[in-house]
Amino acid sequence: MRLSHINFNHLYYFWQVCKAGSVVGAAEALFLTPQTITGQIKALEDRLNGKLFKRQGRGLVPSELGQLVFRYADKMFMLSQEMMDIVNYRKESNLLFDVGVADALSKRLVSRVLEAAVVDNEQIHLRCFESTHEMLLEQLSQHKLDMILSDCPVDSSQQAGLFSVKLGECATSFYCQQPIPDLPFPASLQQRRLLIPGRRSMLGRKLLNWFNTQGIQVEILGEFDDAALMKAFGKSHNAIFVAPSLYAAEIFHEDGIVEIGRVEAIQEEYYVIFAERMIQHPAVQRICHRDFSDVFCST
Repeated sequence: MRLSHINFNHLYYFWQVCKAGSVVGAAEALFLTPQTITGQIKALEDRLNGKLFKRQGRGLVPSELGQLVFRYADKMFMLSQEMMDIVNYRKESNLLFDVGVADALSKRLVSRVLEAAVVDNEQIHLRCFESTHEMLLEQLSQHKLDMILSDCPVDSSQQAGLFSVKLGECATSFYCQQPIPDLPFPASLQQRRLLIPGRRSMLGRKLLNWFNTQGIQVEILGEFDDAALMKAFGKSHNAIFVAPSLYAAEIFHEDGIVEIGRVEAIQEEYYVIFAERMIQHPAVQRICHRDFSDVFCST
């Protein structure tokens, strides 16, 4: 079989059917009739001398041959998308920059980091999306995002083609609206209910481990990924809550909220994660090469 004899349109239609899960779904995505898609796949099957799908209930699933062809087709079309992304980034037109932000991160710090992506002499269209670290990684691998800001790195040996750079870290503080008298920190954490970041986040897991090592028996009222929501809920329920230390004076003093303790050993870390195809993107380069020590310096 010679590669030049494969019709890549046929292969593309087959790839779309596998991704959509049905001929009808692929036809809608491609604005074609199901009959057209079926005919193109039949032509590919004739060329490959084998069936690409088999019946399972009322639907179709890839056959053994179909699974093999899909794996190669998936690599081919993903690489072609990478090529077009890189070509488009070199143009002088608006730079579309889709960024995923892990919902556990402080949005004020994220905003300071993203400032490095925007420069006055360059037209850039920034779009930000918020979700969990795991969901954002999946979207990044599917080319739905250009970059991720998260609280933990990626293991390049386990996720080929993805890279991470640590931007900085900051200490963690505990706050409440009314001070707790005559009790030293961290024993004071046992006097009121506590709000913490979700345990699926890196910071949430670090806090739980720290409670155990300190021998502190805390009553957790709730877990929040959004710091602003945690703060509002903590005020209304007179609970202790957690936020980055560097904003103690800037944010909380204005609302009559006091810092009751700070733990330098618990650091909220910030990483930028991107795919290999994004190395040439100017916004990614600016963020990766920027020194953020002034942003993450705790006061």
